[in-house]
Amino acid sequence: MDETRPFVITVASEKGGVGKTTIATNLAVYLKALREDLPVTIASFDNHFSIDQMFAIGRRAGRSVAGLFTGVPAGELAEMGEYGVQFIASERDLRPVDEDHFHLRRILPESRLPGILILDTRPILDYFTRNALLAADLVLVPVKDRPSLVNVASLLKAMREGDGAADRVWLIPSIIDARLHLRPNVGVREYLTFAARERDYQVLDNYIAKSPKVEGLATSFSSRVYPVITHARGTQVHGQLRELAEFVLQEINQVRPLPPVAQKSDLPAGRRRRLQPMCPVCREATDGREGYLFQEIRRRRLGFIHQPCLESLLAASEPPLSGGGMLAVTFAGVGGSGPDAAVALQLFTADGESIWSDTLPQAGHPEMLSMLEGATGRHAVEFHRETLLFFLDDGMPWRNLADEGFDQFAVLRRLVLRELNSSR
Repeated sequence: MDETRPFVITVASEKGGVGKTTIATNLAVYLKALREDLPVTIASFDNHFSIDQMFAIGRRAGRSVAGLFTGVPAGELAEMGEYGVQFIASERDLRPVDEDHFHLRRILPESRLPGILILDTRPILDYFTRNALLAADLVLVPVKDRPSLVNVASLLKAMREGDGAADRVWLIPSIIDARLHLRPNVGVREYLTFAARERDYQVLDNYIAKSPKVEGLATSFSSRVYPVITHARGTQVHGQLRELAEFVLQEINQVRPLPPVAQKSDLPAGRRRRLQPMCPVCREATDGREGYLFQEIRRRRLGFIHQPCLESLLAASEPPLSGGGMLAVTFAGVGGSGPDAAVALQLFTADGESIWSDTLPQAGHPEMLSMLEGATGRHAVEFHRETLLFFLDDGMPWRNLADEGFDQFAVLRRLVLRELNSSR
């Protein structure tokens, strides 16, 4: 475990009613019971206050989870709660402070919060859920039915767009009624496990059973929410939650550290100078967290293009962008008009092999010329054999500006330019 930051466990699902908060709160208690020496802290970005109702001692509440996004170290926000678990008070009106989905991941190394931090999330893929996902060393996704399983795809997409860390995501069948069968000898748990593995999702062998007694722990005349370990030890869920906590303790020593988030100030001076702040299509600012890295070859200008902008631009040609590799956009002719003016598109694999091409007459695609003007910083009348390369890597575009990622980009760039020059 990295002693400079907490090991972050995010419990997430876009579907409500799957047992997300029950798993998050009880996991905190079971981890503390199994490892009394290990600091465990829990916080929630939802506004149902279940965290506070289980862990708060008395009526006193400290500063809320909003402080995580306003510069307060997590170690100063956490207060000791019931069962030896620290908690950060919930916030009724939690609002984003910026558009940076890596905000939480950036500040946690300075959090002064040791041990484990469990984050319970909203049933929506919003700013706070994305922050929790991209800061997570381990993501637990409860699934109880087909809709909750389908929604897993968007969580994984958010992880891949961040840094390719989708292998940190584990599904756990939750609130499973063993009496319900979809077919003879095929229960809901078996169906969910089979369907998830068919999609190449990681699924725990463990599951959380449906239990009226456990569900009743959060419903009483009192405002207190009670954990399974103290009030439902006789249920099947007690053993299942213990197994889940044991799995987490094993993962702590196996999960690789999260890579640092690249920032413009970390780049070599030459790349910083050449980096353009706007998408060449919509002309809005880009932060390098999504989309694709591009480079204009004549002046080596760099930038990012939003994925929807590139897809919209290429809608008439529909090249198969999902396979990765590199897309070359070349303007042929002199100036932005004339009989020879055209835009050539060519798609290459990650090995530099040409697999698709198309040619667009200039007159029919002025939006393509507009994009080239935005990328090159020159008016179309100045064009002469302009070439723009889009690196179609599925990971976080910023990563491709760091040394290792940029080296991969440069190798493929050489192969593509060699092929383009040989075909002229």
